[in-house]
Amino acid sequence: MVDQTFRIGELARKANVTVRTVRYYEALGLLKTQSRSDGGQRYYTDTDLIYLLRILQLKRYGFSLEQIGRIIRMGPDDSTGRKRKTELLKQYRKQVTETIRKRKELDILLEELSWHVEQLESVKDGFQSCPGPACAECEFKDRCDFYQPLLAESNSSTR
Repeated sequence: MVDQTFRIGELARKANVTVRTVRYYEALGLLKTQSRSDGGQRYYTDTDLIYLLRILQLKRYGFSLEQIGRIIRMGPDDSTGRKRKTELLKQYRKQVTETIRKRKELDILLEELSWHVEQLESVKDGFQSCPGPACAECEFKDRCDFYQPLLAESNSSTR
Protein backbone atom coordinates (compact mmCIF):
# COMPACT_ATOMS: atom_id res chain seq x y z
CA MET A 1 0.00 0.00 0.00
CA VAL A 2 1.37 3.42 -0.98
CA ASP A 3 1.12 6.22 1.55
CA GLN A 4 -1.19 9.07 0.67
CA THR A 5 0.60 12.42 0.40
CA PHE A 6 -0.67 15.73 1.68
CA ARG A 7 0.59 19.23 2.36
CA ILE A 8 1.59 20.78 5.65
CA GLY A 9 -1.85 22.33 6.29
CA GLU A 10 -3.56 18.98 5.80
CA LEU A 11 -1.06 17.26 8.10
CA ALA A 12 -1.60 19.91 10.77
CA ARG A 13 -5.39 19.64 10.47
CA LYS A 14 -5.33 15.82 10.70
CA ALA A 15 -3.18 16.03 13.86
CA ASN A 16 -5.17 18.97 15.28
CA VAL A 17 -2.12 21.23 15.57
CA THR A 18 -1.04 24.41 13.84
CA VAL A 19 1.19 24.61 10.78
CA ARG A 20 3.59 26.52 13.00
CA THR A 21 3.81 23.52 15.35
CA VAL A 22 4.63 21.19 12.45
CA ARG A 23 7.38 23.54 11.27
CA TYR A 24 8.72 23.84 14.82
CA TYR A 25 8.92 20.06 15.19
CA GLU A 26 10.72 19.91 11.85
CA ALA A 27 13.20 22.57 13.00
CA LEU A 28 13.90 20.50 16.13
CA GLY A 29 14.45 17.39 14.01
CA LEU A 30 11.46 15.57 15.48
CA LEU A 31 9.68 15.37 12.15
CA LYS A 32 11.36 15.11 8.78
CA THR A 33 9.93 16.27 5.48
CA GLN A 34 10.24 13.32 3.12
CA SER A 35 9.69 15.22 -0.09
CA ARG A 36 9.17 18.66 -1.55
CA SER A 37 7.75 19.92 -4.79
CA ASP A 38 9.88 21.90 -7.26
CA GLY A 39 8.40 25.03 -5.67
CA GLY A 40 9.50 23.93 -2.18
CA GLN A 41 6.06 22.79 -0.99
CA ARG A 42 6.40 20.10 1.69
CA TYR A 43 4.65 16.78 1.18
CA TYR A 44 3.88 14.39 4.00
CA THR A 45 2.71 10.80 4.15
CA ASP A 46 0.51 8.75 6.45
CA THR A 47 3.72 7.57 8.11
CA ASP A 48 4.62 11.20 8.89
CA LEU A 49 1.17 11.66 10.40
CA ILE A 50 1.71 8.62 12.62
CA TYR A 51 5.07 10.05 13.75
CA LEU A 52 3.46 13.41 14.51
CA LEU A 53 0.64 11.77 16.47
CA ARG A 54 3.21 9.77 18.44
CA ILE A 55 5.12 12.97 19.29
CA LEU A 56 1.89 14.57 20.48
CA GLN A 57 1.05 11.48 22.55
CA LEU A 58 4.44 11.56 24.26
CA LYS A 59 3.99 15.28 24.95
CA ARG A 60 0.60 14.58 26.49
CA TYR A 61 2.28 12.01 28.73
CA GLY A 62 4.56 14.77 29.98
CA PHE A 63 7.68 14.07 27.95
CA SER A 64 9.74 17.10 27.02
CA LEU A 65 10.54 17.72 23.37
CA GLU A 66 14.19 17.07 24.23
CA GLN A 67 13.30 13.62 25.62
CA ILE A 68 11.16 12.87 22.56
CA GLY A 69 14.03 13.91 20.30
CA ARG A 70 16.45 11.57 22.08
CA ILE A 71 14.07 8.68 21.58
CA ILE A 72 13.47 9.49 17.91
CA ARG A 73 17.17 9.94 17.17
CA MET A 74 17.89 6.42 18.48
CA GLY A 75 16.07 4.93 15.49
CA PRO A 76 18.92 4.64 12.96
CA ASP A 77 21.31 3.14 15.53
CA ASP A 78 18.73 0.79 17.00
CA SER A 79 17.74 -1.79 14.42
CA THR A 80 16.31 -4.16 17.06
CA GLY A 81 14.44 -1.44 18.95
CA ARG A 82 15.95 -2.50 22.28
CA LYS A 83 17.55 0.86 23.04
CA ARG A 84 14.29 2.68 22.36
CA LYS A 85 12.35 0.19 24.46
CA THR A 86 14.76 0.63 27.37
CA GLU A 87 14.70 4.43 27.07
CA LEU A 88 10.91 4.52 26.75
CA LEU A 89 10.47 2.28 29.78
CA LYS A 90 12.82 4.48 31.80
CA GLN A 91 11.01 7.65 30.72
CA TYR A 92 7.53 6.16 31.21
CA ARG A 93 8.42 5.03 34.72
CA LYS A 94 9.78 8.48 35.51
CA GLN A 95 6.56 10.07 34.18
CA VAL A 96 4.41 7.66 36.20
CA THR A 97 6.29 8.63 39.37
CA GLU A 98 6.01 12.35 38.58
CA THR A 99 2.31 12.07 37.72
CA ILE A 100 1.62 10.25 41.00
CA ARG A 101 3.44 13.03 42.87
CA LYS A 102 1.41 15.71 41.06
CA ARG A 103 -1.80 13.80 41.70
CA LYS A 104 -1.07 13.69 45.44
CA GLU A 105 -0.53 17.46 45.39
CA LEU A 106 -3.81 17.92 43.51
CA ASP A 107 -5.64 15.64 45.96
CA ILE A 108 -4.40 17.82 48.85
CA LEU A 109 -5.43 20.98 47.01
CA LEU A 110 -8.85 19.51 46.20
CA GLU A 111 -9.39 18.58 49.85
CA GLU A 112 -8.38 22.06 50.94
CA LEU A 113 -10.59 23.78 48.35
CA SER A 114 -13.55 21.56 49.25
CA TRP A 115 -13.09 22.46 52.90
CA HIS A 116 -13.07 26.17 52.02
CA VAL A 117 -16.23 25.76 49.92
CA GLU A 118 -17.91 24.05 52.87
CA GLN A 119 -16.79 26.81 55.24
CA LEU A 120 -17.90 29.62 52.93
CA GLU A 121 -21.28 27.97 52.40
CA SER A 122 -21.81 27.91 56.16
CA VAL A 123 -20.99 31.62 56.67
CA LYS A 124 -24.16 33.53 57.54
CA ASP A 125 -23.00 37.16 57.28
CA GLY A 126 -21.93 37.22 53.63
CA PHE A 127 -18.33 36.79 54.76
CA GLN A 128 -17.98 40.21 56.31
CA SER A 129 -15.74 38.73 58.98
CA CYS A 130 -13.35 35.85 59.39
CA PRO A 131 -14.75 32.56 60.71
CA GLY A 132 -12.96 33.52 63.91
CA PRO A 133 -11.89 31.01 66.55
CA ALA A 134 -12.42 28.13 64.13
CA CYS A 135 -9.29 29.26 62.25
CA ALA A 136 -7.03 28.17 65.08
CA GLU A 137 -8.24 24.56 64.73
CA CYS A 138 -8.15 24.50 60.93
CA GLU A 139 -5.89 21.81 59.51
CA PHE A 140 -4.97 24.18 56.66
CA LYS A 141 -4.09 27.20 58.81
CA ASP A 142 -0.40 27.04 57.88
CA ARG A 143 -1.33 27.63 54.23
CA CYS A 144 -4.47 29.73 54.68
CA ASP A 145 -4.52 33.22 53.23
CA PHE A 146 -7.06 34.27 55.87
CA TYR A 147 -5.39 32.84 58.97
CA GLN A 148 -1.85 34.11 58.41
CA PRO A 149 -2.80 37.83 58.53
CA LEU A 150 -4.92 37.14 61.64
CA LEU A 151 -1.99 35.41 63.28
CA ALA A 152 0.36 38.29 62.45
CA GLU A 153 -2.21 40.82 63.71
CA SER A 154 -2.73 38.91 66.95
CA ASN A 155 1.03 38.58 67.51
CA SER A 156 1.62 42.31 66.96
CA SER A 157 -1.24 43.32 69.28
CA THR A 158 0.08 41.17 72.14
CA ARG A 159 3.47 42.91 72.17
